[in-house]
Amino acid sequence: MEILIQLVNDIGKLWAKYGASYLTGMRNTLILALTATAIGCVIGFLCGVLNTIPCAPGDSPVKKFFLKLIRAIVRIYVEVFRGTPMVLQAVFLYYGLPYFTNGAQRFDNIWAAAILVVSINTGAYMAESVRGGIISVDPGQTEGAKAIGMTHVQTMLNVILPQALRNIMPQIGNNFIINVKDTSVMFIIGFPDFFSAHRAAVGASYLYFPSAAVEMIGYLTMTLIASFLLRWLEKKMDGKGDYELVAVDPLVMTAGTYSHPDKGTPFDEQNREYQNAKYGRNRGER
Repeated sequence: MEILIQLVNDIGKLWAKYGASYLTGMRNTLILALTATAIGCVIGFLCGVLNTIPCAPGDSPVKKFFLKLIRAIVRIYVEVFRGTPMVLQAVFLYYGLPYFTNGAQRFDNIWAAAILVVSINTGAYMAESVRGGIISVDPGQTEGAKAIGMTHVQTMLNVILPQALRNIMPQIGNNFIINVKDTSVMFIIGFPDFFSAHRAAVGASYLYFPSAAVEMIGYLTMTLIASFLLRWLEKKMDGKGDYELVAVDPLVMTAGTYSHPDKGTPFDEQNREYQNAKYGRNRGER
C-alpha cells in the first residue's frame, strides 16, 4: 500500500511540473496519427484501384506493359514498407537524405518528415486492405455497372469504393489506433510527441516508472476514446437497425375516391357509362 501511495505522489509531482509537456505531446501525437492515417488511406485507395485495373487479352501491348509495371511498383512499395520497422524507415528518410546528397538535401521541418514516414507506412498496410475490400464486393455489381456503360473509374468511384470503404472501416480504425502508439518511435528524429515528453521528464527527474505510468494511462485513454468514436462512426454508416414498412401503397387510390358506379362518386359526372346507365341509354340505343 505504501508503494502505491508513493507512486501516486510521484505521478502527482511529475504532472504538476511536466503536465503541460505531457498534454502537448498527446496533442502532437493525435494530430500526427490522424493526419498520417488520412494520407495513408488516400495512398492505400490509390494503390488498391491501380491494382484492380482490368487487363483484357485484346488490350494493346503498351497497356499491358504499363499495368504490369504499375503493379510491380505497388508490390515493391507494399513489401518494403510493410516488412521493415517504422523506426528504421524514419532513420533512412530523415538521416539518409542528407547522407546520400552530402548534406545538400535535408528535412527542415520535423513535422513534414514525421507525417511522411507514418503516411507511407500506413499506406502500405492500407493498400492490401483496400484490395481485399474491393475483392469482397460482389463481382455482379461491376458487371452491372459495365452493362449500363460505366467506365472503370466511374464504377470504382460510384459503385465499388463506397461499399469497400464500409467493409474496411474497422481496418482503418485499427490503423489509426496503431499509429497513435507507433508514433512513439518518432523520437528517433526528434519529433515532440507524447513519448518524447516522457523521455524529457525522466531525464530531468529520474522518475522512470512513474513517468511510464503516466504514459500508459495517456496512451490507453487516447486509444479507448478513439475506439469508442470509431464504433459510433461504424454504426452511423450502417444506418438504422430496423425500418418501418410502408402501410399505404402510393399507387393505390385513397379510400373514398373510388367506388362502384351504382353507389355514386364525385367522378360520376365524368363517367359516360354511368351517365348512360343513369339515363336509361346503352350502346344499342344510340
